[in-house]
Amino acid sequence: MTDLSVVDEAQQWAGMLERREHRGPGDTLEAARSRVARKHKLPEQLLWTLRYRKPKRIWADLYKRLELAVAAEIQSQEARLAHELEITKALAPTPSRLALVHEAEALLGAPVGSKTRASAD
Repeated sequence: MTDLSVVDEAQQWAGMLERREHRGPGDTLEAARSRVARKHKLPEQLLWTLRYRKPKRIWADLYKRLELAVAAEIQSQEARLAHELEITKALAPTPSRLALVHEAEALLGAPVGSKTRASAD
């Protein structure tokens, strides 16, 4: 394993979830943190602590819940990308669109020319 500790990893995950949930100008990090906590059933205090007062250790159940929240966000993004890929494939093919399709398929891990990764599961 790398030099990244479990707490550092949890801190990065929490930050990623908050940044992902932040809606831009007019939104606050506190509101985004609250939405993340509700959406993924995480203690809001855990997210606050990981942001402002890095703990020396983290409970395994909280670490695992945070890991599952990140996995859910990644899965959601992959599903959105797969949907956008299908829309792009339905458009008239151009060299730039074909390049985008190949890049997205590579990112999703789908074989070139297949429907999507989700249909292969």
